[in-house]
Amino acid sequence: MAVKLRLQRHGKKGKPFYWIVAADARSKRDGKYLEKLGTYNPNVNPAIIDVNVDGAVKWLQNGAQPTDTARAILSYKGVLLKNHLAGGIKKGALTEEEAEKKFQDWLDEKAAKVDAKVDNLAKAKADAASKALEAEKAVNEARTAVAVEEEVAEEVAEEVATVEETAETVSEETKTEEAVEEVKASNEEE
Repeated sequence: MAVKLRLQRHGKKGKPFYWIVAADARSKRDGKYLEKLGTYNPNVNPAIIDVNVDGAVKWLQNGAQPTDTARAILSYKGVLLKNHLAGGIKKGALTEEEAEKKFQDWLDEKAAKVDAKVDNLAKAKADAASKALEAEKAVNEARTAVAVEEEVAEEVAEEVATVEETAETVSEETKTEEAVEEVKASNEEE
């Protein structure tokens, strides 16, 4: 019986959630499986992966073949490295303690990389939020400036209207005075 380490889809439409399982190669994708080895949730950043490393190594040593996606996930979590180190122990190239130390060092380095990615994502999110806040402040300042300009324009328009009214009144008074002078001049001529 050919055994595959593969993903079994669960979750709802648009929100996949996968189980990592050891299953007969002839069984359906979401059908009967031999053993559940872990889970994979790609809906968050970074993706959440829980794997039973020792169980996966046992299946790999018994001849199970991982699919391409399962191979990438198992490699990411160090299952393939642990399998490789276990092969070195069988051949006598490594001792159990050396292999465990190498694996633990690799896990620590991987955890540091994941933490750095999480920190970078948090920093990028904070930067995006601060940029959005600055942009919003700039827009609000522009709106305020436009409102002030409109108020100033209205005040200037009111002052111009007042000056025009004053000018009209002065011109009417001037015309009235000229008319009075003309009447006086015509009365004097008579």
